[in-house]
Amino acid sequence: MNDAENNVLNNIPVENKPSVPAGLENSETKDIVDYLFSNGNRLMTATGAPLELPRDTQGLIAYFSGGEIIISRTHRYDGRVLAFLDLLKARGRAMRVPFYSDLGLVSAIYKSYDARLGGTARVSRDYDNQMQKDFVDIVARAAAQKVSDIHIEVGDQTTIYFRIDGSMQPVLEYNSQWGESFVRAAFASSDMSNANYAQNEYQSAQKDGRTPLRGTKDLYLPLGILSIRMQFNPIAFGSRYVVMRLLYDNPSEGIKTEQEFGEYEQRLLMRLRAFPTGLVIVAGPTSSGKSTTLVRNMSLMLKERHYEINMITVENPVEQKIFGAHQMPVVNTTNEGEREGKYTEALAAALRSDPDTLMVGEIRTLAAAQLTVRGALSGHNVWTTLHANSAMAALTRLLDLGIESFKLKEETLMRGLISMRLFKKLCPYCRERLIDHPEHPAYQRVMDAFGELGLRQVYIRGAGCKECKGTGTLGRIKAGEIIITNSEFLRLALAGNTDGAVRYWLEDMDGRTLKEAAMSLMLQGIIGVDELERWVGLLDRPGVY
Repeated sequence: MNDAENNVLNNIPVENKPSVPAGLENSETKDIVDYLFSNGNRLMTATGAPLELPRDTQGLIAYFSGGEIIISRTHRYDGRVLAFLDLLKARGRAMRVPFYSDLGLVSAIYKSYDARLGGTARVSRDYDNQMQKDFVDIVARAAAQKVSDIHIEVGDQTTIYFRIDGSMQPVLEYNSQWGESFVRAAFASSDMSNANYAQNEYQSAQKDGRTPLRGTKDLYLPLGILSIRMQFNPIAFGSRYVVMRLLYDNPSEGIKTEQEFGEYEQRLLMRLRAFPTGLVIVAGPTSSGKSTTLVRNMSLMLKERHYEINMITVENPVEQKIFGAHQMPVVNTTNEGEREGKYTEALAAALRSDPDTLMVGEIRTLAAAQLTVRGALSGHNVWTTLHANSAMAALTRLLDLGIESFKLKEETLMRGLISMRLFKKLCPYCRERLIDHPEHPAYQRVMDAFGELGLRQVYIRGAGCKECKGTGTLGRIKAGEIIITNSEFLRLALAGNTDGAVRYWLEDMDGRTLKEAAMSLMLQGIIGVDELERWVGLLDRPGVY
C-alpha cells in the first residue's frame, strides 16, 4: 500500500517518511524490532508509557517516539486503531507512514519492550486480579463485535481468535506464560466447573453473567452476556486449547432481520407454529443457526398466541432469554453420564408441569429422544434440535438413536423437519463479478449450470474495503429447507425409500432443497459461489440427497 492510499483510508495527514525503511520491510522480525528501538527510540504505547494503550489494543498497534507506527494488517480498519490515530493527530504527534504487518510483529515489539526493561513493566500489578480483568476485557471486546466463540490456543505463544460470521479471525497474540495464566484465571472465575483445574485433562466450565467472577466482589461479565460456556482441552505440541461460547441475554442479539429466512421459508415456519401439537425438529451442524432459529420461533409463537400458553424449555445450558417462557436449566455436572441423567430428569419434570409447548434444547441420547417423542404423542407441541446434515437425515438420526419407526409415521406426531446453514453475505461495496475472473475454479461450473447470464449475475468476494473492514463480507444470512410432513412422505422416508421421499417432497409437496435456496441467494448476488460450494457442495454435483 502506498502513502496516498494510507492517507485516504485513515483521513489523517502523515509525514512522507516510512515507519520501516523499504530495505527492512521483508527482513526478520528481530531486525525490524531492533531498528524500531534503535537510537533511543521509545515505545510510547507500552504499559506505563505516556500514551499507554489497553492491553487488547496493544495487540493491534505500536507507536514510537520517532513517529513510527506499526499496525496489524488485519485490523487497519478497527475502530480502536483509527481512534488512536485520531488522538495522535489531535495532540500534534509526529506520524510516519504506518507499516502494516502481521500480528506477530506487533506482539514481538511489546515482548521486546518488556525484555529491555528486565521484565519489570507489569510486575507491580496484582497479577491474579489483573488476569481476571483481562478475561472480562477480552469478553467485552468480543461481545461488542457480536462474536459467537472465543478460541485461545496456548503453545510457544498465545493466540486468541474470534469467530465472527462463522470465520476464525486472529485478534491478539501474547507470550505463553500470559496465556497459561489467562486460562487458569478463566477457569477460576467460573461458577460451575470441575473441582480443580487440571492442565492435561478435558474439562468444562460455565460462568453466569449475573454473578461476580468467583473470588471477586464487583467484577462482572459485560452487560448483555447471559453466560459463557467453556471447554478446556489439552493439545499436542502445545499447552492448552480453550473454546468459549458466548451466550447473550437478548434473544434478538446477533439475529438481525437480514439474517433470517426468506419469505418462502417464513410462510412455512408460520404454518408450523400454528399446529397445536406434534414434533418439529431443527437440524444442522454446529454453528448453523439451530439455537437462534429455535429461540426466535418460540418467541414468535408466544407472541402469536398472546402469551396465553405455558411454554417450558429444557436446556443445557439456557442460551438465550425467551420472554414469557419458563426456562429450566440443567445443572452442570462433573461427567457426561451424570449430565445426561440430569437432562433426562429435567425433561421428565417438564412433562409433568402441564406444558402446552415444550422446547428441548437438543436431543443427544435415546432417553431424551424417547421423552421428547412421548411429549408429542401425549398431545403437546414440541420443538427441538438435532445434529444432522439435512432435514431428511433428522428422521434417520432419530431411528439411529433407537426410536421405533412406527411412532414416527403419523403426520400428527412428526409435524416438521427443518435444516439450515448460515452463509456469509458478500460486501456489496467491493464484491467482484465472476465473469471478470475466468481463472476462478468455479467459473466453468457456473457457466455449465447457468450460462453466460449466470456468470454476469454471480459474484465472488472482493479484496475488502473500509465498509467491510477488509474482510469482503458483511454479516450472514440463513438458507434452509423446511418439510411440513404428510403421511405419504413419512411412509416413503421411514421405509428407507429416501429417493422416493425426496422426489415426492419436491414434486408433489412443492419443496425446495437447501442447495436450491442457496443458489437463489447466489444468483441475487447476496452470497458468493465459494460460500455456496463450501456448505452445499459443488454446483455440478448433487446436493446432500
